[in-house]
Amino acid sequence: MTKNAISIILVDDHKIVRDGIKALLSEEADIIITGEAASGDECIQLVEKSMPDVILMDINLPDTTGIELTKKLIEMYSECSIIILSMHMGSEFITNSIEAGAKGYLPKTTSQDELINAIKTVCQGNEYYNNEVSEILLQTYINKTKNASKGKEEHNVQLTKREQEILILFARGLSNKEIATELFISVRTVESHKNNIMQKLDVKSTVDLVKYAIKQKLIEI
Repeated sequence: MTKNAISIILVDDHKIVRDGIKALLSEEADIIITGEAASGDECIQLVEKSMPDVILMDINLPDTTGIELTKKLIEMYSECSIIILSMHMGSEFITNSIEAGAKGYLPKTTSQDELINAIKTVCQGNEYYNNEVSEILLQTYINKTKNASKGKEEHNVQLTKREQEILILFARGLSNKEIATELFISVRTVESHKNNIMQKLDVKSTVDLVKYAIKQKLIEI
């Protein structure tokens, strides 16, 4: 062990997983495992006794989640450097972990070299996400941007005064015939306006029209 070795705490409720990580890191002279925890409470006790340089954290724990534990540790010790090491690769798990304060996120299938690289990178004050995680984060960002743009475009759709009147009546549950009678126009004209409205809003059904009217506060519920 070198003088300035990186101290690590392993947090995982499966001993076989902790043993596997220890085996991967055993040949690294500048990395030392200083503690192991199988629960959130055990982890907090270890951190209180001796602040490690890096914490390798699983998400599934018996008394909490790794995400909640990360958030709690960051609130208690802002200098904590935490890497989530998990089987969960869903975008929600990754983004929630980052928002909680994790400095890195890796799948449990990660290689020995990448794990070591992640530990050293995070220990230097940087963040680390492998290619798979980075692609998920990028796609999540792209999807959010597209959805935000779509919502903005929807909000900026310009309906004529007559189209707004017909949309409101549809949203109130009136039929084509009832709307025609209400506005003193033909049923065919109502249908034509309805088609135009649906094309402008890019919706496929009357239910979608009602949802739009409610969202835009054209009717009260």
